[in-house]
Amino acid sequence: LKPRSPYATSKTAADMLVRAYAETYHFPVNVTRCSNNYGPYHFPEKLIPLIIKNILEGKKLPVYGDGKQVRDWLYVEDHCKGIDLVIDGGRLGEAYNIGGFNEELNINIVKQTIDIVREMVFENKKVRDTYKNFVKVSFDLCSYDLISYVKDRLGHDARYAIDPTKTVNELGFYPETPFSKGIRKTIQWYLENQWWVNEVASGDYQKYYEQMYGNR
Repeated sequence: LKPRSPYATSKTAADMLVRAYAETYHFPVNVTRCSNNYGPYHFPEKLIPLIIKNILEGKKLPVYGDGKQVRDWLYVEDHCKGIDLVIDGGRLGEAYNIGGFNEELNINIVKQTIDIVREMVFENKKVRDTYKNFVKVSFDLCSYDLISYVKDRLGHDARYAIDPTKTVNELGFYPETPFSKGIRKTIQWYLENQWWVNEVASGDYQKYYEQMYGNR
C-alpha cells in the first residue's frame, strides 16, 4: 500500500484500523480491496456516470491531464459476488484483492462511452424519442469534440493496479462481466433512471462540479 494523497491515505488507515482490531482483540475480520467500480447508482461525480450525464446534456466532458491514466474496471455486481465469496470462504484476518481484469486508459473509456451513447440513443429514432425530455444534444454534437482536457489532479496516480491472484486461487473468483458488456448495461440503466441522476445531481453536487472542473 503506497497512498499518494490524503484521500488515498484515509482508505489505507481504515485497512490498518481493521487489521489492528483483528491482531489485538482477535476480532473476526477480512479486508477486501477492489479496483474501480462502475454500474448502477454510481454517484454522478465519478467518471463514467459523469460522462453519460454530460453527453446527454451537451456539456463538455472533463478529462484530467492527458487522459492516459490506467484504471481496472470492475462491474459492481461482480464486486458484490467477490465480497460474498470472501465472507463465505475467506480465511479470517486475510486481505483479498477483487480485480476486474479490465484495465484501460481513461480517455479510451470516455471515447467508448461516447460511441455507445451515440449508438444507443441517437442512431435509433424510437429510442431517441423515448428520452427526448432529457437528451439536450443533437446527434452531430455527440462526438469526441465534447472532450475537454483539464488540469490534472494533485497526486493523481498514473495507474491503479491490484494483484487478485490470491482471491482467484483460494476462492475461485473471476468477474463475469467484461467491460464491453458492463458499460452497455450501465448506460442503459442511466438512460432509464435519469430521475435518480437529477435528484442527486443538485445542490452540493453542483458546487463540487464547479470546484473540480469549473476553474480548470
